[in-house]
Amino acid sequence: MKKAVVASLLAVASVASCARIAVAQTPADTGSNAQSGVQLAPAEYNAYTAAIGQSTPQTQAPALESFLQTYPQSKVKEDVLQRLMLAYSSFDPAKTLDAADRLLQVDPNNIRALTFESYFRLQNAEKLTDATAKQAELDKAAESGQKGLDAPKPASLGDADFAKLKEAAAPVFHRAIATAALNKKDSATAVTQLKQSLSSVPVDQTKTPGPLLQDTYTLAQAYYQSTPPDLLNCTWYAARAASFAPEPYKSQMMPLAKYCYKKYHGADDGFDAVATASQQSLEPPADFASTVKPAPKPEDIVKQVIASTPDLATLAVSDKEFILQNGSADDAAKVWDTIKGKSVQFPDTTVVSVSDTALQVAVSDDAVQSKTADFTFNLTAPLKTPPAVGDKVTVTGTYDSFTPKPLMITMSNGAVVEPKKAPAKPTPAHRAPRRR
Repeated sequence: MKKAVVASLLAVASVASCARIAVAQTPADTGSNAQSGVQLAPAEYNAYTAAIGQSTPQTQAPALESFLQTYPQSKVKEDVLQRLMLAYSSFDPAKTLDAADRLLQVDPNNIRALTFESYFRLQNAEKLTDATAKQAELDKAAESGQKGLDAPKPASLGDADFAKLKEAAAPVFHRAIATAALNKKDSATAVTQLKQSLSSVPVDQTKTPGPLLQDTYTLAQAYYQSTPPDLLNCTWYAARAASFAPEPYKSQMMPLAKYCYKKYHGADDGFDAVATASQQSLEPPADFASTVKPAPKPEDIVKQVIASTPDLATLAVSDKEFILQNGSADDAAKVWDTIKGKSVQFPDTTVVSVSDTALQVAVSDDAVQSKTADFTFNLTAPLKTPPAVGDKVTVTGTYDSFTPKPLMITMSNGAVVEPKKAPAKPTPAHRAPRRR
């Protein structure tokens, strides 16, 4: 009998933005000390050493598969499956998952296999377009991630080696759980898991383009998708991710940072200072909220506009709508009194819906952008040629009433102004050609 030492796969690292496991393996032991090895029959031992001795993953994988077919109950089966999984990981994700599945049947708590399961199932989910199938694959990745975080230390590993293994795999596990949660609109879980992913590594690693920098940006997205949106944290993490990202990713990430900042602050001033500060620290300072002044509340803006506008009738339609929707009853009445009962004509409105008795259109810029009706024109007569949804039409009517939330201004005496036909050009007189 000969013995083979089943290697401890101690070194685990994230390589080239993936969860590929770097394996530190010892060669098979041909000595006589049976305490450190597994006894194998000579033929099995020779097949084992030949398989693991292959120089490339592409040649090692089939050799390991052949060994498993010949010796399906081998005492080194777990070790061979780990090597097989690693070999496949360099060139065949599908077979990597298959090897990981087989390894988990032998060792359900194998952290290396759970790491590959989490990583490659996340990759698979990114390619899926069917929402149900995508979420199912994300949930599988998250399930493997949670099992990996909860996995107990195997007896074959020392405390220090196990800690290194868990530390290297932790970002992959947290990322899988966060991604599945965020896809289900569970922003709170996503925020918790992404922060744990980022805090599980030295801070300098979060500045390097790769999965951890992407985690930083995804954390910003999770804060933005919270209810209500956490605009300050969104600003901080999106700005940090964009600051360290190369192009074209920098230009793709920065707009979210600027949007969240302006949405919170009301203007762009001060953003550059926040972006610079975010490069110095992974987390925002405890007093961050006190350093960025929030934008005025809608009701405060209303009072400011009314106080600074001598003739409220001159306000733009969008400004009048803002006051009707966000102002107090008294402030809304001040604006409404300037237009009630007056007849107006609106050119180039966008048709949202049409019936025999009413036409709903988008008039203000905000309404046009959101494709939402802000005016209802009650028609004096059915339209001879009803416009299609999305058409641009000129309409007339008289201000009759309004509801503030959701805003809808109702007009009486509504009508569509037909475009004027261009005058017909006179037919030029026909003249016979002159004979020469």
